[in-house]
Amino acid sequence: MCGIFGWILRGEHRQDYETLVRLTNLMNHRGPDGSGYWQADTAGGRHQISFGHRRLSIIDVEGGTQPMWSADGSIALIFNGEIYNYVELRDELIALGHVFRTSSDTEVLIEAYRAWGLDSIRRFRGMFAFGLWDATAQHLVLGRDPFGKKPLFVAEKSGLLFASEIEPLLQFPGVDRLIDPHAVEQYLLNRYVPGPGTFFRAVRKLPPGCYLVWGEGRTNITRYFTPPLASVEPDITDFDEAVGMFKETFDDAVRIRMRSDVSFGAYLSGGIDSSAVVAAMVRHSSERVRTFSVGFREAAYSELDHARTIARQFDTNHEELVLEPHDFLKSWPAAILRRGAPVAETADIPIMMLSHMAASKVKMVLTGEGADELLGGYPKHRAELWIALYQRLVPRIIHDRIISPVMHALPYDMRRVKTLTTAAGERDWPSRMQLWFGGVSMNERDRIFGRSLPMTPPDPHPFSIRIGSNVRRTLFFDQTSWLPDNLLERGDRMMMAGSIEGRMPFMDTILAKLVARFPDNFLVGRGGGKSVLRTAMEHTLPPGILTRKKIGFRVPIEEWFRGPYHEFVADLLLCESACVATFCNRVILKRLVHEHLARRQNHEKMLWSLLNLEMFLRTFKPSGLENLAIGRA
Repeated sequence: MCGIFGWILRGEHRQDYETLVRLTNLMNHRGPDGSGYWQADTAGGRHQISFGHRRLSIIDVEGGTQPMWSADGSIALIFNGEIYNYVELRDELIALGHVFRTSSDTEVLIEAYRAWGLDSIRRFRGMFAFGLWDATAQHLVLGRDPFGKKPLFVAEKSGLLFASEIEPLLQFPGVDRLIDPHAVEQYLLNRYVPGPGTFFRAVRKLPPGCYLVWGEGRTNITRYFTPPLASVEPDITDFDEAVGMFKETFDDAVRIRMRSDVSFGAYLSGGIDSSAVVAAMVRHSSERVRTFSVGFREAAYSELDHARTIARQFDTNHEELVLEPHDFLKSWPAAILRRGAPVAETADIPIMMLSHMAASKVKMVLTGEGADELLGGYPKHRAELWIALYQRLVPRIIHDRIISPVMHALPYDMRRVKTLTTAAGERDWPSRMQLWFGGVSMNERDRIFGRSLPMTPPDPHPFSIRIGSNVRRTLFFDQTSWLPDNLLERGDRMMMAGSIEGRMPFMDTILAKLVARFPDNFLVGRGGGKSVLRTAMEHTLPPGILTRKKIGFRVPIEEWFRGPYHEFVADLLLCESACVATFCNRVILKRLVHEHLARRQNHEKMLWSLLNLEMFLRTFKPSGLENLAIGRA
């Protein structure tokens, strides 16, 4: 787990070594264990190639220094992440005659490229982002893992720049900080900016499951992986067989992620996902497993008791962090800086704080991210089973004129019913995906901006319409948008802010291919979500964990907004110098704040989105806000 930064520039725009070092070191938190830098000219001196690397040592602590070169000096590599099947690939390469100087997965990546070229990336079972210079072919290759667990941002400025985080790109000479107005609009709808966009026009994400090849000033992006739901049809008809295959594949996904030359542990929430990970870790560990949990004094929001139950059952070395409101507020700006964007989820900040604590004991943790998006764990997945029937039986006019107004008038604590009803009435599929977890509706967004704005963008994978069911298509959306652009981005940025690596067994490509073979009812049709996982864990986890109602990792922000953060909310959004007020309707902002604080409506999501947008604008100071301005109301 590391931070990478580099560029390839036309010769007349070359930058000095000090710039490379300075901008790479903006990511010290991603790699506190070491650094490496390299600059050279391409053949003929037409371009300058530069690589910078910050290292968090996990595999081959002594021998994995980067940039790393092939034995003949023709290939240079900087790499962020882990190739979990590097042992198997190394053995295969040795059989082909390759000679290794280290035991690192970094060298395996180099030798795999030498053996199989660009097809090698399809063989990697892991999480990664890398930059590889092929001096023989005179081209630069950038690659990103299948699900987008590791980030890679790019910018074109007199050539091509790339980095693990946005900040080094924004500080590169000549790169502008002009904000993308469409990104702001999409953030308010989704609580994140769908890829490949970012808040900055100059910076884009390399999409997950893609590699980019630069040669002689031209770039070409190739998709090498699409989640199997788009191509694999359900063909496993026996539920017990499915459970057995899942158990075996999941167990292997955990085992292979425990490969490490340093101490490691697990983040334990007390839910079924992280508990299943810990149970598998205990089976494969010869030492007592370390577990870490974060919670709150507000009992309704804290899962610490459930985490303790699992820790006692598996005799883990368990540690807890109890988060206070003032600690949360103090860490908030740092989370925005590290994310390079507004904090989409309230859980981001506790994860960052837990990572700072855990990093004093371990360098790597396994987590339960991705289980819901792989196995159908959210209420929306179960709702999608019957939404098509609802829309056939209830005419649009009845929903819009009768049902929807009644639901809107319900009190703020009925927000889940209101969300369900609103989503059930939405016929446009991309818009419905936004409604399930989004920050505001399109009508609310337009009221905030004071004018009508474009609808949601088209489906980024329009071929997904061919996926055979609403449940599978929703899972496909989760795996191609919600995960890489929100939850996995959170996992990387917040854990790396504390200099700790997070590994996610549920985000395993082999496991995903297996699950794509399961019919809908194996996932969401047997008494709740993640039916296969629950059945697989029946004789491993306590019944109370298996049957718990899903609540997610919730922060008591609603209570804090009305309590200790009362003045903070009003001051930040309603002050004369508020950035969001330059392009939002002040009257609407004031109404939102006052309605929420007076408990007349629950605007928690909307206020969270606006507060984070305000803090992001103050932190990064992008240019071009006037392009969003609508005048003061």
